[in-house]
Order: sequence, then structure tokens, then C-alpha cells
Amino acid sequence: LAERIQVGLLNIMEERDVQIRGYKVRLPLDLYVVASANPEDYTNRGRIITPLKDRFGSQVRTHYPKKLADEIAIMEAERTAFPVDGVKTASPEYMKQVVAELTHLARQSSDISQRSGVSVRVSICNYENLLSSALKRAIRLDERLAVPRVSDLGALVASTTGKIELETVGDAGEDKILGRLLHKAVLNVFNRSFSGPELAEVVKGFEGGGAVQASDTMPSTEYIKQVDQMPGLRAAAAKLGATEPAAIAAAIEFVLEGLHLSKKLNKDVQAGRYRYRS
Repeated sequence: LAERIQVGLLNIMEERDVQIRGYKVRLPLDLYVVASANPEDYTNRGRIITPLKDRFGSQVRTHYPKKLADEIAIMEAERTAFPVDGVKTASPEYMKQVVAELTHLARQSSDISQRSGVSVRVSICNYENLLSSALKRAIRLDERLAVPRVSDLGALVASTTGKIELETVGDAGEDKILGRLLHKAVLNVFNRSFSGPELAEVVKGFEGGGAVQASDTMPSTEYIKQVDQMPGLRAAAAKLGATEPAAIAAAIEFVLEGLHLSKKLNKDVQAGRYRYRS
């Protein structure tokens, strides 16, 4: 089929001929032919075949977004919305950055085939999954605002694994590779959001034996109760622009996970719940 299409393109682009069951029909064609293709899949050698290349006026090679802001803009423009009566969905900027950062890290990872690439569709689908996970929680807990948390990032595994190809085989499965990339994405965004001294008071608050519970099913009001007992956490959430309970809950998780990945807090995991402690 591909060869027939190529032959048809050659006739149309050069000879203005259309062959129908052995009969040549000359038509006064007035058109432009614009084609797009993944170089890796097109000819398995990354190049347009010579006869076609001779007839195309120009060949344009594109690239993936190089800036997080561009990746995020595409995510926002192309994502599918999931409207639910009475529930508003809002994503903090730092969570958008985590999604985009994950894609950019995957494009640099030696564990992932860069010949097949990591398209922007990965970012779009991951963003949709992240928001839908937050929306499901809001519906179950009867909350009016759905804000994605770090604990929702597990939803990205399903939307990422089907769109990437591993470069290596062995013990390092897709889940482990994605887990490492997710941790690095969160840590990178966290380090751009806070400097070490800013959260010294938060870390000190845990040294006296304090702990904070977190879960993707925990009501936002539970986070508010805990933040009042931990000095510095509310100020950190405020710096991230969190004012509503759902946004504060998301900000707290982001701060605590960042401190854990920075090796300043320990994290216990049990039955889908997390406990951050000194």
C-alpha cells in the first residue's frame, strides 16, 4: 500500500497523471501536496525516498518543544476537558511543570529509545490522567475543587508506558524506569521552586517527632488540620499560591515529597498511605 501511495504521489506531483486500472487520465490538477511522517517509521532509515525527495519543494525537520513553557502551552491547548457539574478542576503551575519535566527527562534518558521518540502526546495524555485522578477524588469526597497532588502521579504510568519504547531489556522494567524519572522530575521542579534555607523551619518541625500523613484519598480538610501543627508548612504552601483547602493539600504533598527526595525527610509507605517524618 505504501508503494502504491508513493507511485501515486510521483504521478500527481510530477506528471499530473492519474492512472485508473491501466488507463491514464490527465487531469488539470491544481493542488499542493503536504505530507508528514515520523522519520524513523517512514523508511526505517530516517530519509524521504529519493524519487519523492526530488519532487517535494521543501523538507522541514521539526523538533520537540525545548522549553517547559512551550510543552505546557501545548498540554493546555490540546488536553481533553472532563466537565463535572459543581466541580472545578485547577492544576498548580508546579504540577504542570512536573508533567512536562517528565517528558523532557524521558527524551534524554538512555533507557528509552530516542529513535522512536517521546512525543508531546505523552505530555498531553499524562496531564489528562493527572487531572482525571484529581477529579475522581473530588467526586468521591464531595469536594468542589479538584487539584492534582503528588500522590496522583501514579496515574501517569498507564499513560506513559504505552507510548515509549525501552532501549534496554533486563531487570529494569518500564515501571522502575518511570519511577526514577518521576522522582527526578519532582525533585527538579522542587529545587526550582525552593531554596534550602526557605524550608529549614519545616524540617526543624519534624525533628521533635512530628509527622504528616498523606494519601490520594485523604480529604483536603485533613491536610489543613495537620499544617496548623507544623510550623513553616503553611508559609511554604502560600509561596506556591495555595489558598483553597484542595490547593493547600497539593502544595503540602509537593513540599514534603521534595524534602524527602532531597534526603531531608523519611517517607513510610503502607497500603496507599504515606507518612513523612524526620
